[in-house]
Amino acid sequence: MIDVGRELEPLEVPAVSASAMHEMAKILDDPNEIHLDAAAVAALGLGNRTINQGPTNCGYVLNMLRNAFPGGELRSFRVRFLGNVFADDHLVARGVVTSVTDGVVGCDVWLERNGERLLDGSATILVAS
Repeated sequence: MIDVGRELEPLEVPAVSASAMHEMAKILDDPNEIHLDAAAVAALGLGNRTINQGPTNCGYVLNMLRNAFPGGELRSFRVRFLGNVFADDHLVARGVVTSVTDGVVGCDVWLERNGERLLDGSATILVAS
């Protein structure tokens, strides 16, 4: 039974991989140096570790939803980025059910580092019958 207020099983990312950022940059054809070179990040005053791509951060949340609703169909996904995710960060993707109507589940979703939200949004999922 899916009830409003139910917290979804969190998905932990023990350490964001800098080498995976390099691979994603190739896949996305994204030459932005902040994903590839910590010196470029430092030169911008943003820290001393490479910064993860936004689509990958969304992927962590989407994987959490997939685990929570096996066989479900994503109907909507809206997020806003609140902070940077850096190489070696330990992250947790979380969510809570906000509505259940005719087999469509609404959720608030977020990605956090040490309780700080780095991505915040909502999703709706048509659950498998």
